Amino acid sequence: MSQQINPRKGDLNSFTIAGTNITIKADDCILLRSSNGNIDYVARVLQVNEGSVKIRWYYRPEETREGRKRFHGKKEVLLSNHTDTQTTGTIQGKCVVHSYEDYIQLERAGVDDYFCRFEYDAAKKRVVRIKSLYCECNMPYNPDEFMVQCDGCKRWFHPRCKNMTNKRAKQLEEFFCSTECSNGDANASEN
Repeated sequence: MSQQINPRKGDLNSFTIAGTNITIKADDCILLRSSNGNIDYVARVLQVNEGSVKIRWYYRPEETREGRKRFHGKKEVLLSNHTDTQTTGTIQGKCVVHSYEDYIQLERAGVDDYFCRFEYDAAKKRVVRIKSLYCECNMPYNPDEFMVQCDGCKRWFHPRCKNMTNKRAKQLEEFFCSTECSNGDANASEN
């Protein structure tokens, strides 16, 4: 059962970006014009008001203290706890921020498609990590990098971490990450 929320005075259900047919409402993801014009910012609309929106910022990995890591995808953003109010005139348009699981299922990501799997605590300046780590390097999966799955233990590995090129890994009919996996010991230990 959905609960109806009565807007406060000055709150709107939606607004249309001037000169377009793009309607913005609460819970939409939007692109905001940056002050330097280099790259647009990504945010989630929390509330629409007359002439402004209350938003929750997404950070790009390079905007955090930890910076961009090898496992970050090109289109990855981190949902922060940083909220703000922006004028509607700074909104460039809509975008879509997918869950990581939905993003890797896309046949082809569009220019306005992003994904999020981490949260960023802006006050503490730290990233909240996900639990799924892969390979011997214990890094989260990067959808922009090729990985190979072990036919024994079913774990995923970066070819470079197994001293292989991507080209060589793609040519393999079978891949075993260790001697134990090739002997079937990995499957026996899982049961």
